[in-house]
Amino acid sequence: MGTGGVFLVLATFLASAVEMVEALTIVLAVGVTRGWRSALIGAAAATGALALVIAALGPALTLVPIDVLRLVVGALLLVFGLQWLRKAILRASGYKSMHDEDAVFAQERAEAMAAGRVERAGLDWYSFVLAFKGVFLEGMEVAFIVITFGSAQGSIPLAAVGASGAVIIVGTVGALVRTPLGRVPENTMKFAVGVMLTTFGTFWGGEGTGVRWPGGDAAILVILGFVVLSSVGLVRILQAGRARALGLRPQAEPVGTET
Repeated sequence: MGTGGVFLVLATFLASAVEMVEALTIVLAVGVTRGWRSALIGAAAATGALALVIAALGPALTLVPIDVLRLVVGALLLVFGLQWLRKAILRASGYKSMHDEDAVFAQERAEAMAAGRVERAGLDWYSFVLAFKGVFLEGMEVAFIVITFGSAQGSIPLAAVGASGAVIIVGTVGALVRTPLGRVPENTMKFAVGVMLTTFGTFWGGEGTGVRWPGGDAAILVILGFVVLSSVGLVRILQAGRARALGLRPQAEPVGTET
């Protein structure tokens, strides 16, 4: 497995882990509050639906010429990657509050306790629908990354390996602890995912327009280094600007640190 393959697995793993942590919080909230059976069936149904989406769309994309596919995928990944990176940079520099899974869990649990109970097909419909929607919506981003990454790199199964690993690990940890994974350094993970999506988007977008990168896949490392340095530099600039605005002494903190 070359450089592109390693980054493909790592990127899909991290992106999937972030989305699955958020889906897990929803499933845990309804499961703990209203019972596990309906919540787990809803989550399983959503997982099955996502598998069908990947199975249906994956082969269809193989019919698209590779240069056209990489141009389109590169553009889409740049849009998603820069959005993730922008939010991670703002959080790391203090301009945007950190995502708090414990607070999300508390809110979801309070709403689940207040909701009425309606049974359909022997299931608590609120639990089923909320778990299905949470897993499906968060999972759609995972499906998008698996399909686009895998198709552009010519290996959907390899992309699926990274995503499956994240689902298994997050699901296993959640089943064991049965509490939201609030200690997971989510902003650091989102920062890393944003960097990787931006890197791959630049690499594949360039290839789609006819650019032949020096060193082939090895150029990914150069692009990655540039994106990381630029992003860290922006965090430091924003931290210093915020400190001056607040009349504080600037202090360098690790990028993506959760507070």
